[in-house]
Amino acid sequence: MEDQEKEKNQKKAQNKGLSDYARYTGLAVQMAVIIGLTTWGGIKLDQLAGFSGPVFTIILSLLGVFAAIYAAIKDFIK
Repeated sequence: MEDQEKEKNQKKAQNKGLSDYARYTGLAVQMAVIIGLTTWGGIKLDQLAGFSGPVFTIILSLLGVFAAIYAAIKDFIK
């Protein structure tokens, strides 16, 4: 009986570690996608507007970083 309980506890600990790994990996991918899409959008807007400098790229990149940080903090609070 004690051996079965020890095995169950070990499996729970392993599953929790894998669950945490998957959660944070997903969060990192989500942050990368948010930043990547906003940066790409800024580049496309700069091309359409014909600005000499990367105005929209800088603005949307920063907005993407803040949005990614917000999403991460919101997920950590849960």
